[in-house]
Amino acid sequence: MKLEQSVCGLKEPLTFWLWSSLAGKPNADQLAGLNHVEDISFETKDHRILRGYKLRATGNEGELIAPKGYLLVLQGNAILADRLIGEFARFSSAGFDVYIYDFRGYGRSEGRRRLKAIVSDYTEIIAALNSADYEKHLIYAMSFGGIAFLNGFEQHARLDQIIVDSSPSRLSDYGCPPEYDPVNHLPDDCSHCLFIVGRNDRVIPLAMSQELVDKAQQKRAVILRDDKFGHPFMDYDWLVHRRRMKIVEEYLLYNIQP
Repeated sequence: MKLEQSVCGLKEPLTFWLWSSLAGKPNADQLAGLNHVEDISFETKDHRILRGYKLRATGNEGELIAPKGYLLVLQGNAILADRLIGEFARFSSAGFDVYIYDFRGYGRSEGRRRLKAIVSDYTEIIAALNSADYEKHLIYAMSFGGIAFLNGFEQHARLDQIIVDSSPSRLSDYGCPPEYDPVNHLPDDCSHCLFIVGRNDRVIPLAMSQELVDKAQQKRAVILRDDKFGHPFMDYDWLVHRRRMKIVEEYLLYNIQP
């Protein structure tokens, strides 16, 4: 089956169209004042060009250094790479290259927006990053990004620390094949994973993620359920958002458990 064919029925193209519309249009002004950011691209196996940004490792002095590792950010389905890359400058100053791409068919990336294709894209991207000369491999996947990441988990090797933030347990409840349910793709050992659940999340309520996090906990994942957290980058209070980001930074960079 071709990558850009729907696997979730006739409503899949419409759903992705609605989500991508919410993400808006690319806006390079979001990068103003951000140092050592590069415009990057990735060609997929079906010859689509995905575009995004790389924030290069600088160290605390702000000068470019040889990176300790990479952080790949997989965002939610209603936000573009240019909006988020600056939020991860702390990782750059800690010596990591930060990568974030617009999903296929979103923003500046080519192709049709389809679940199977996006899962495949990130399997390819992670494999390419892992084959590069990086010692540490970090993942922060949120919302739909968690779906895309977890669906390819069996093919992801050599990942050191992983955060899945506010992702649902199943897509089969919405007409997708059960093989795309994230809960079915957890590895036997999740001890290098943190799952975050916002009890104030109105996009992915607790009931939608409960099965996933319960199973991950049985497989030794760290679980954080926070009463004030909403959906990632939609927290109602900047201080709540900043506390969430601090947890992300401490867990991925220093393995400090919340």
